[in-house]
Amino acid sequence: MPSSIAIDKLSTLVSSGDLVYLPGSSGAPLAFVDELLKDQQRSEGLQLLTTYVPGINALDIDRLHPSIKVSGLFMQPGLSTAQRDGRYRALPMTYAGFVRHIQDDVAPDLAVVQVSPPDSNGRCTLGAAVEFMPEVLKKSQRVLGLINRKVPQIRGAFSIDHAQLTHVCEVDTDLPTYSTDSDPATEAIAAHIASLVADGAALQVGLGKVPAALSRLLRNHRKLRLHSGMLSDGLIELAEAGALDNDFLHTTTVLVGSEKLYQWLPGFDNLRVVGCDITHHLPIMIGTPGLVAVNSALEVDLFGQCNLEHANGRAVSGCGGAPDFARGARMSPGGCSIVALNATFGSKDKIGTRILPTLSLNAVTSLSRVDVDNVVTEFGIARLRGRSVHERAQALIGVAAPQFRDELQAAWNGIAAKL
Repeated sequence: MPSSIAIDKLSTLVSSGDLVYLPGSSGAPLAFVDELLKDQQRSEGLQLLTTYVPGINALDIDRLHPSIKVSGLFMQPGLSTAQRDGRYRALPMTYAGFVRHIQDDVAPDLAVVQVSPPDSNGRCTLGAAVEFMPEVLKKSQRVLGLINRKVPQIRGAFSIDHAQLTHVCEVDTDLPTYSTDSDPATEAIAAHIASLVADGAALQVGLGKVPAALSRLLRNHRKLRLHSGMLSDGLIELAEAGALDNDFLHTTTVLVGSEKLYQWLPGFDNLRVVGCDITHHLPIMIGTPGLVAVNSALEVDLFGQCNLEHANGRAVSGCGGAPDFARGARMSPGGCSIVALNATFGSKDKIGTRILPTLSLNAVTSLSRVDVDNVVTEFGIARLRGRSVHERAQALIGVAAPQFRDELQAAWNGIAAKL
């Protein structure tokens, strides 16, 4: 049986040199992290491995001990100094790659997981956030279960036997919430994407303005199947509109959204929340006919290469599962990989183009050009599949903001002359 521990004693479970795994998104173990932050000495010499997600989770690394080593899949602007001095290690891995990393190279001394109270069979569900925990549990020496009644009891979510926990602590922590607004450009992008989604398609979407707008526009579709890394409140809209295939077990590894979403989830039976070893596994995606992957980018060049991670030379995010789904959808029978982005950035006084001749200096190629079928902006769809290098460039120039097209064409003419 697991041993019970009080909240104010949570930090006593770790010692200098320990490797501690902390999940992210709606499963972030906030009560445990809050205890670490109360006194820098509590985190002296620790190694933290985390999947905290920008826009959902924020880690105040400066409140931790200077000797801390935090490793994660995503950069955030607030971590730049910590990355330069070695306190934060950004790992350039996709979600599928991180699964393999855990399997081969990670053996946590302690894994911290937030779960629901045990059911009549002694099982504690991970609720809205499973992520990498199935693989982590196989490798961890000890497991701390934060028993939280606010974790939704989803029938199809991965669960753990209460007896498998080595320590338990009852907490009362609100789950992180997420919401977004919209604008005319976003609505235009979503409308273009909706035209590429047929009835009966399988759909992967992430978080952000475009996925939210797309869900609204797909309400009149039918037999849609969801196989995604993340889902949000759009799930409610699609389900209540009758747009989903009721004979399909809709699959995700994380749900994050409003309080309404968390309260609604226990009543939706056609859902499974599983590990990234399933959602991001290439053979499973290839075996999902008609998989349409919708991902965002910060910039796209005229070869079709996509940067999802760097802005103005600064690392601001990570690639997440986008490369996994782009490749999976590209190889799925009848599927396609879509990259969506606004054509411009900046204000009225200083506007820049996100469609570029080549990626910016110090930018990285997060998505290879061979894994992108369509690039969508508010100005239309650049259809890249089956097109030559030159044809792809012309299609991409055609969806750039009109005021930048002439200079993009001139730049491409210079590039093309040397190809």
